[in-house]
Amino acid sequence: MKIIASSLWRSLMLVGVVCLIGNSCTHSPYVLPQNLRTGDPNICFESDILPIFISNCAKSGCHDAASHRSGYDLTSYTSIMKKGIIPGNPAASKIWQSVAIPGTGVEVMPAEAPGLNATSLNLLRRWIETGAVDSGACYSICDSNNFTYRGGIAPMMQKYCTGCHNSTSAPGGSLTDYASVKNAAVDGRLLGDIQHLAGYNAMPQGGLQLSACQVAQVKKWVAAGAQNN
Repeated sequence: MKIIASSLWRSLMLVGVVCLIGNSCTHSPYVLPQNLRTGDPNICFESDILPIFISNCAKSGCHDAASHRSGYDLTSYTSIMKKGIIPGNPAASKIWQSVAIPGTGVEVMPAEAPGLNATSLNLLRRWIETGAVDSGACYSICDSNNFTYRGGIAPMMQKYCTGCHNSTSAPGGSLTDYASVKNAAVDGRLLGDIQHLAGYNAMPQGGLQLSACQVAQVKKWVAAGAQNN
């Protein structure tokens, strides 16, 4: 036991000497082994994580495919994983640092827009912790009979839309409150956009089209009078 301890101490001392000579130590961040990247069964990359990036980050002039500011293209799983994500280690992931850990020297994101809400931050953290996996084509649980404004519509707007439509001066206006969402619904823009109809702007811009269930939720809400319920 003494021999092992003595050997370990000598190894640690050697590391210390090397660090002193080099004046600093650089350690690679922990990366979750491939066989442990199981993912969170309650998180779907396509419908839970990608919309966070598309709505809040992948905007023209920022991190879309054309602009890829600072080398970050946040429009697809492949491009997102090229830079800024350390599977299993949110604290070492620069993308996580930029949205959740101020004061690390990394530029705070989203730039010139509200920070991510607690739900989005929780999803992003859990996704990275469990391996940052691509779960394939899937959608979160959706109930088309849940079409109240507070229960179904507002969370959908917050998840897919308000990253871009966060003020009256934003292109397309605001979708942050009931009045603005109702206006978009009443004049037909909301349904036209999310159904990708001709003559409308396909939304979410740059992201996947909403599922048939989600579109049905909006249709039912509008048909019922777009109430603030």
